Amino acid sequence: MFSLGLTPEILLAAYAEGIFPMAETGDAPELYWVNPFRRGILPLDRFHVSRRLRRVVRQGHFEIRCDSVFEEVVRGCAESTEKRPNTWINEEIVRLYVALHRRGAAHAVEAWREGRLVGGLYGVSLGAAFFGESMFSRASDASKVALVHLAARLKEGGYRLLDTQFLTPHLARFGGIEISRARYRRLLAQALSYRAAFPSSLPGESPGEAALAALQESTETS
Repeated sequence: MFSLGLTPEILLAAYAEGIFPMAETGDAPELYWVNPFRRGILPLDRFHVSRRLRRVVRQGHFEIRCDSVFEEVVRGCAESTEKRPNTWINEEIVRLYVALHRRGAAHAVEAWREGRLVGGLYGVSLGAAFFGESMFSRASDASKVALVHLAARLKEGGYRLLDTQFLTPHLARFGGIEISRARYRRLLAQALSYRAAFPSSLPGESPGEAALAALQESTETS
């Protein structure tokens, strides 16, 4: 079903029912609703960070910021790359999620280097559920480090569900799994019955160490 004229209120109601919008291409004017039969999630209590990535996080190659250039992150996710020549993010998607961000219902984690945005991700926050939308990287490991910092903030903020929509090999390396629509809806209902708060920063002098400490109980060595 294609949809035009969506509002942030309609969008949040859709997320609460387990559905989300996408565009066929970046140039397409319309959006359509997606309700996957199999859903990807990243269990926060089993989030996996490899030894190599832990070192990268600790070394602080990137400055991590949250919500400083939300729209720029969304547009970065819409960029065509060799690995992702086509995008599902059109101007209507940009408009809607910027509107959600302005009302505090969408957040971005950004990786900066030498004053340049080199990677990041964004998603929607509702109750104690976070719906990851997309990520991008212009420098090696930038989006991976952003994902680690996202998971740490979600654990710190009391979130109970990190929805990735679909499961990819990349997300599986972080512990992502695929579950049935019925199980997803049960987990979603539970998460929506709680309230969580998205923290813009983590306690501690070293952001990387703070992120790893927040995930310590759920990370494994590899």
